[in-house]
Parts: sequence; C-alpha cells; structure tokens
Amino acid sequence: MRSNNGFYGEYGGQFVPEILIPALDELERAYQEFRNNDESVTEFDRYLSEYAGRPTPVYCAKNISKKYGFHLYLKREDLLHTGAHKINNTIGQALLARFMKKSRVIAETGAGQHGVATATAAALFGLNCRIYMGSLDVERQMPNVKKMKLLGAEVVPVEEGLRTLKDAISASLKDWVTNVTDTHYLLGTVAGPHPFPEMVAYFHAVTGREAAAYFRGKGILPDCVVACVGGGSNAMGIFQGFLDQPDVALVGVEAGGRSLNPGDNAATLSRGTRGIFQGALSYLLQDDHCQVQDVHSVSAGLDYAGIGPQHSFLKDTGRVRYTHVNDGQALDAFHELTRLEGIIPALEPSHALAWTLNHSDELRGKHVLVNLSGRGDKDLGIIERHTREDR
Repeated sequence: MRSNNGFYGEYGGQFVPEILIPALDELERAYQEFRNNDESVTEFDRYLSEYAGRPTPVYCAKNISKKYGFHLYLKREDLLHTGAHKINNTIGQALLARFMKKSRVIAETGAGQHGVATATAAALFGLNCRIYMGSLDVERQMPNVKKMKLLGAEVVPVEEGLRTLKDAISASLKDWVTNVTDTHYLLGTVAGPHPFPEMVAYFHAVTGREAAAYFRGKGILPDCVVACVGGGSNAMGIFQGFLDQPDVALVGVEAGGRSLNPGDNAATLSRGTRGIFQGALSYLLQDDHCQVQDVHSVSAGLDYAGIGPQHSFLKDTGRVRYTHVNDGQALDAFHELTRLEGIIPALEPSHALAWTLNHSDELRGKHVLVNLSGRGDKDLGIIERHTREDR
C-alpha cells in the first residue's frame, strides 16, 4: 500500500521536530533505493527464507472448525524465528541500516517481540542495539527482556507516563534526535512519521502474499480475514494480500480492555478521534483537551493510544471493519485454541480469534483466515495471574 507523498487520504505526514526532517529524508531516499535494488531485495528474501523460516504455513484448524461451524484457517506467523511476525520487518530494516552505513539501531517494544526481533537482527548483522521498553512492560514480559539481553541488546526501562509502549516510542524518538548520524530508529509498527508506515508495511507484505497464494492454490478466496490491531503491523501485513479483492471482508480487532470507558481500553479506531500523535496525523485516544488518554489491555502489545495512518484511511473508506473484544474474551479464546488445537497463541492474536469465535453464527459455513501473529510463551505469566485471580 503506497502513500501519496507520505499521506493516505488525509492521514500520515511528518509532524516532527525540524531536526529530524533530514534524517527522514535520508531514510526515504535509502528505502526507495533499497526496494528498487534487485540485489537488496533478493538478499532480504533469502534471509526471510533461510533464517526467519518463511514461508509460514496456513493451517486449517479442524477441531475448532467442527465445534463452531465455519472453516477456520490460521496464518502461522507464530512459527517464525523469534516467535512472531516482527522478524520480517527487523530483518528488512537492519539490512536497510547497513545499506545506509549506520552502526547502531534503537527500537521500542511493548510485548517484547519487536525488541527480541530487533536484538536478533542486530546480532545477525553486527549492529549495536538499544531497546526502550516501558518499565511496566518490562515487568509483564520478563522472558523477552532476558532474551534481548542474551542477544547483546541494552534494554532501557522507561519510567515516564504509563510506562508502556507509547512512552517507549517517545524515548526512542528522543534518542534518535540526539544520535541521528550513526543511528537508525528501527520502528516496529506502521505508525510514526513518513516513511515508516509505508516501509514497515512493505516489509510485512510477504504475509499477505503467502496467504493469498495459499487460497489461490485451493481455488477459493477466504470470505473473511481477521487480524488484531495495536499499532497495526501484522494486520497491514496480511490485509495487503486481499485489499484488491472486494469479496473478501477484512476485520481489524482492537483491545476493548476492561470496558469502553476512557482509560480502560486501547480501541483507538472504535473510540478515538483524529489528531497528531508521535509524528503523524491519525486516529488516537485523546480527551477533550487533546491530551493522550491512558490505555489498557491484558496484551502488552495492544495497549497503544494511536494507530497507523493506513488503518485510519481504511476505516474511513470502509474497506476494513474495525471492532474490539475485551480482556476476558481474548483470554477465553487463548484457552480455546490451546486446548482444542494444541497451539498456544500470543494474547494479541487471541483478540482476533475471540472476535471470530464470538461471531460464529454470522460466519457459519464460511472460510475465515485469522493471522496468528505470535506465539504465547511470552504471555504465560499474565495467563497464570489471571487464572489465579479467577479462582
């Protein structure tokens, strides 16, 4: 999905301090050169295949399909190296950083999967690496923190704000302003100033291409494609395979959290309004004074007050239906997939699965594809706490 001078309709742009404009211009030039360079693209594809483990399979979940009355297919991004779709983008951007002769990468992370994937790519390509992570997320995702450190990354807990993903992104942007000469900011989602949304979507488009090829091989199209939405990278990845197929319904599922009251959820496209946030014009959760609201989700990867500009555009055009499920529904879906199919999903895609299972009557007899964007070992501590609380 290409932008028009950095905008998708009215969304996107570069709303950043002037000092960052030269860095963004350099990044855009390098990105366009990289993606039009056959040798660079071939190298990227080779690492996705030989290192990350692409292509990932599409699995027909027959036990759930039988119970709920529709044909459920899972795009198994959880089987990638490091356990989530994030490795697609980090390999691409690490190669791009090397292409630009940068010696250092920084990144933000919420659930920790982007941090692990960034640290992995930095180790692979010999780059210095610093990861910013809200201190609350450090507590919630300690297994991933330990992995990042093992891989040689410096993990910096962020104590400001809610101590979650939004605050980690803000800290990363401050670092980039200070160290722009030798540092590439390896942003993990389709948000932020141009060219990040377009670039991250490009590196993740392989997910949608593979899924579309699978269904073409079977001579059918899915009736519906469902993905969770935080910042929006995994959803943009799989949606790109079907955006030009009007008969395929696309559904993005946000974190409904504890309730739809302000501060209790991260349902940006369901409850948010237009505004400028972390470098781009998009939807965000803000109060009447345009101050960013507190957010909550049981999933550390979905509790973000903003959204990528492509998703805002797709919401307004009606091409994608955006909705939400609450914490309890996501936890129920987590257990359902684990017990019926022997697959332990991350809490992020559990939101997409929850919406699908909750709409089984509407989907009866249809072919439904859910992007299983990550595996759930990182979330076992959260699952155990909620299990104890339910007793």
